[in-house]
Amino acid sequence: MKEGNVLFSEERIKRRVRELAVEITRDYAGKPLTVVAVLKGSVRFLHDLLDCLGEHLTVELIEASSYGDRTNSSGSVLIRSYGQLRVSGRDVLVVDDIADTGLTLQSVVSEIETRGARSVRTCVLLDKPSRRRVPLEPDYRGFTIGDVFVVGYGLDYAGRFRDLPYIALLRPTEKAR
Repeated sequence: MKEGNVLFSEERIKRRVRELAVEITRDYAGKPLTVVAVLKGSVRFLHDLLDCLGEHLTVELIEASSYGDRTNSSGSVLIRSYGQLRVSGRDVLVVDDIADTGLTLQSVVSEIETRGARSVRTCVLLDKPSRRRVPLEPDYRGFTIGDVFVVGYGLDYAGRFRDLPYIALLRPTEKAR
């Protein structure tokens, strides 16, 4: 991965995550919050966000995917929870790496609502509204991007590039490596 591909530096991402945490803390002041993280892409974002949010949180993990090893959504979403996904009667914040077509996030929100959550809001690191296929607007977003495929800071291509500390454009030549 070449440095020239970088869209958001590690420093810029961390600064924006701190700003998001301030917004979320303000909106949930005095309320217990359950964070439901969508694996695997959100792990790095989740870690940094939780560091800034502080106490009085419960964290639940789910896996949801519509990409597989492709650069575009398959259109169908597979959701798997780890444990009981305890959200009934709770205020829930769904944390994900990116809102692209919106299908994954919409499916996760629907699943959580079905399980009786008191309220559900969404927080994404990246929002790509130009590709939206469902009427979905994240409640909290780190950055808005155009119709590009990005990797790093948890986002991957076929399981690669998650470890990059920044977010970069994936060039066609890097897909073949």
